[in-house]
Amino acid sequence: MNTQQLIKKFVEKYGESNNVYRVFNAPGRVNLIGEHLDYNGGYVLPAALEFGTTLIIRQRDDQQISFASTNIPYEVVGSIQDELGSKSDQWTDYPVGVIKELEKIGVQLSKGYDLLYHGDIPNGAGLSSSASIEVVTAYALLSMEGKETDTVEIAKLSQKAENLFVGVNSGIMDQFAVANGRKDHAILLMCDTLEYELVPFETGAYKIVIANTNKRRGLIDSKYNERRSECDQALEILQKEIPALQYLAQLKPDQFETLQDSILDETVRRRAKHVVEENQRVLDSVEALKKGDLDSFGQYMNQSHDSLRYLYEVTGDELDAMVEEFQRESGTLGVRMTGAGFGGCTVALVHEDKVDSVIEQVAHNYESRTGLKPDFYVCGVGQGVHEIEEAL
Repeated sequence: MNTQQLIKKFVEKYGESNNVYRVFNAPGRVNLIGEHLDYNGGYVLPAALEFGTTLIIRQRDDQQISFASTNIPYEVVGSIQDELGSKSDQWTDYPVGVIKELEKIGVQLSKGYDLLYHGDIPNGAGLSSSASIEVVTAYALLSMEGKETDTVEIAKLSQKAENLFVGVNSGIMDQFAVANGRKDHAILLMCDTLEYELVPFETGAYKIVIANTNKRRGLIDSKYNERRSECDQALEILQKEIPALQYLAQLKPDQFETLQDSILDETVRRRAKHVVEENQRVLDSVEALKKGDLDSFGQYMNQSHDSLRYLYEVTGDELDAMVEEFQRESGTLGVRMTGAGFGGCTVALVHEDKVDSVIEQVAHNYESRTGLKPDFYVCGVGQGVHEIEEAL
């Protein structure tokens, strides 16, 4: 749906007014490499996507605020002078949570607004539709109120909205990539310190192909907590050798090679090995991208999946089947699981001339192996949150 069509929907919903429309967009995101590193003091390499959430907003002449979506029928209307209500377990919790966080930093809305959201991000695909809604809401309301739009602060505020109001204990990566992404760039991000660098990611003749396994991720919470505990155990043991060590990812692979025998539990040792080597892979990937070496980057993606499969053990049959089917196809440069694991998505780089044939073959073989019908999304690297001014 283009902007003019959305404005037509907006007018149908809220009626005509002399007040001006403003249009904002925030993308979805995908993590290209660097999995299960955020809580181990390592780097991640996310990128903003070309699809996301578009928000049309218009000032009202009263103190009411209205939230509606073209995707979901549920709506909320409230007064900016009153509490907007308690958690509803609906999509509107994301923008309401943002408004509550804005109030905490002294940004009280001075007027009412009508808001209409339209999302192109597939729900449940793990591509950060929630972060996209949060970030576009914060950016739009700050803009409408004439306040500073610091995208790093917007990312932090949006994460707090998700953690404290929505009740999802997400890290900062999603909101940070959505707020600070740049077209044709990935973001090298240290989640702990928010130190970041924009890295050129010009894919040339290759497209990003995200494949949703459509496997329900039932194990994710328990296994996530288990992996964190195993990493904590490894860190505690290694701190006896290096007292100043704060995170596993601070170790270089050669250091770990020297110290690994002090970790007697083989499973715990494998978890730590993944963390140390994956962090190095992220740094090596950045160097490859800076040289325009996509072939090497593709190999690092393949190695990352192998590590997540055999060392960290968070993939599962469906993700492994999807990766194997992509790797059989000559148009695939590299492929890996992305996200927490046990279902969810893979991300691949596929030559533009072979995208259709690769998807067709992978879909057929994957469904034959698993009985599940996958979904595919083809895109490039998009822009972080921004106002669409030329559309009006």
